[in-house]
Amino acid sequence: MSQMQRTDRPAVLDVTDASFAYGQAVALEHITFDVRPGEAVALIGPNGSGKSTLLKGVLELIPRVAGTVTVLGDSPAPAGAVGYVPQAGELDPQFPVSLEQVVMMGRYRTLGWLRLPGRRDREAVRAALKAVGLAHRARTRFGELSGGQQQRGLLARAIASGPRLLLLDEPFNGLDQKNRDALIHTLQRLKADGVAVLVSTHDLELARAVCDGILLLNGSQVAFGPRDEVLTLANVQQAFSEVGVEMDEHTVVVPGHGGH
Repeated sequence: MSQMQRTDRPAVLDVTDASFAYGQAVALEHITFDVRPGEAVALIGPNGSGKSTLLKGVLELIPRVAGTVTVLGDSPAPAGAVGYVPQAGELDPQFPVSLEQVVMMGRYRTLGWLRLPGRRDREAVRAALKAVGLAHRARTRFGELSGGQQQRGLLARAIASGPRLLLLDEPFNGLDQKNRDALIHTLQRLKADGVAVLVSTHDLELARAVCDGILLLNGSQVAFGPRDEVLTLANVQQAFSEVGVEMDEHTVVVPGHGGH
């Protein structure tokens, strides 16, 4: 793992032989990896391989049926330690709420629902909007933003609480180059600040620009390790064995999935 330039600091996220299930059906099994401060790990695999399942398992939104998952050495994760950016489309674009109000939602875990936001909360929201390059759109109704701006707004909501671990589910889907570049820059800055990042993606440009390690999945763990060691055509073909795959420097090309 030396090529990941790993620090000696304890892992923020530590997953050991973990399996997750929906009801009686095991959806993902035998997962072992960790993410340390300032590192990013990309989850790569075909649709249905367990990428979103793993993110939800870390969040304890679905049951873990084997193994362990700890965040900062604790299970469940300490309050406010984890930020989550779901796939785009979570919020109704017709809902009459501003971008600033959406980002303030990220403070509710520390605020509580009954206390009004104070100066510290407003400063955290301003800093989060500045970090994603949207401070000038704070008062804009969320539904009037472009899809890429909405995605960056959801990232701002996640980082407003000051998480130590950030989970992102396919954050690049549908983004134009300007928003892609802004997202990459934001993630690089968060890493520099010591945030650990776990990101589900098919986008190899993101993986190479941001991620130190790769976790390949297909219902179970195919490989985990340094980006350049794991992201080989042989490993990727094993992970995508049921559909066949091509790979260039930007994208895992899966037939029928439009390059994603």
